[in-house]
Amino acid sequence: MTEIAGEFPDIAFIGFGEAGHALASSWMRPERGTARAYDIKLQDAATAGLVLERCADASVEPQAEPVAALEKAGLVFSLVTADQALEAARACASHLAPGTLWLDGNSCAPQTKQKAAEVIEAAGGRYVDVAIMAPVYPKRHEVPLLLAGPHAASAAACIERLGMRPRLAGERVGDASSVKMLRSVMIKGLEALTTECLLAARRAGVEEAVLASLQASDPGIDWRARGAYNMERMLVHGARRAAEVEEVCVTLRAFSLPDWMSRGTVEWQRRLASLEIDPGEDDLAKRADAVLSKL
Repeated sequence: MTEIAGEFPDIAFIGFGEAGHALASSWMRPERGTARAYDIKLQDAATAGLVLERCADASVEPQAEPVAALEKAGLVFSLVTADQALEAARACASHLAPGTLWLDGNSCAPQTKQKAAEVIEAAGGRYVDVAIMAPVYPKRHEVPLLLAGPHAASAAACIERLGMRPRLAGERVGDASSVKMLRSVMIKGLEALTTECLLAARRAGVEEAVLASLQASDPGIDWRARGAYNMERMLVHGARRAAEVEEVCVTLRAFSLPDWMSRGTVEWQRRLASLEIDPGEDDLAKRADAVLSKL
């Protein structure tokens, strides 16, 4: 593997969705090696087009198989769905060059990441627990990242050369993902709670009174705007969020805590995503009506 301190290594993406595109389309390019990507959606004619467009826009070479994407790569970003993170590590481990940095940026339970780390390390790779701590748009490659594990400092030094903004969270795999998972109890849970509240208020005909009461109780939040935004997030990204909160539930149970609230969050996130509704303009009432018409 090319040494990180010298010539910059080739880069591979396993999974090239919104996150991969956001990073690769905007990071600093001087000294950057070749970047390649494999995404399972390339195997389906109905979904391959979008992946190919993203690759072309980001100057990333699409590959039909993981082994081709990983060839000569010294730095790998794993950015699949949360429920496929461990499987991605298992599928790719044997194709990694010794010493390759595997940056697992998936929203998984720390226990899941520890299992993935065992797979990557056993194959000679260097596993790094990465937590993406904000939406990748609009910050793109400058989105705040937490890195953890014994190779986190080496990975941070590497990706800083791409203009990225990592921060070290700890020396144990799982330290970064624990922060991400437990934060998601609140962030994804608040999305589900506001949606449940405001959909019911709209159907009951008391929406304005409920919003006024919430505003009076907590004037620091624009509840109408937050409600519309939260609903849009669930409609567009609910399937991915549901998979992430499934991992939140794993995290909570591993800490011998109940996951009652997060189980409900999973159901709401998945249900709204299944409606396949265009969120439309940023209007809470119209968005709520569109959802209610299909529930």
